Amino acid sequence: MTVFFTADTHFGDHRTINIHRRPFAGVAEMDAAIVAGWNAAVGPDDEVWHLGDVARRPAEVAALLARLNGTKHLLRGNNDDAAIGEAAGWASVQDYTELTRSGVLLVLCHYPFRSWNGQHRGSINLHGHSHGKLKPVPRQFDVGVDARSYRPVTLDALLLRPTAAGAAP
Repeated sequence: MTVFFTADTHFGDHRTINIHRRPFAGVAEMDAAIVAGWNAAVGPDDEVWHLGDVARRPAEVAALLARLNGTKHLLRGNNDDAAIGEAAGWASVQDYTELTRSGVLLVLCHYPFRSWNGQHRGSINLHGHSHGKLKPVPRQFDVGVDARSYRPVTLDALLLRPTAAGAAP
């Protein structure tokens, strides 16, 4: 099982194409590209932490989640109303969490933090919300699709570490 992170998919939201200058002619093309990128990276037994801003229409989320590989966890974003979190297909729904992966404490939230738990002891903050527009700071990564080629990303890829097989991520 591989663990992936993503955010700001904004499925079905035409406004995102213009506001964030996404390179798609329309919503159908954008959604198809994000689904294809997700499923090309994520296998059925993998785990994905979605750090918020999933989709525009809550009624479509359960069907969308069924099309996406992996076990999916949601950390709600500012555009995720209660119905998005209540959709079938989430393994968990919360606003904030801390995980330890590869011996590193990960602090996950939709929003980027100026400081976070364990920041000066090597912990890492993963976030969405900023659509790749914030100046990078050490050990803080925007995992949103705009910053990550419209697909989920692994911790190794964020840290540019070789994978277990020895190949570049």
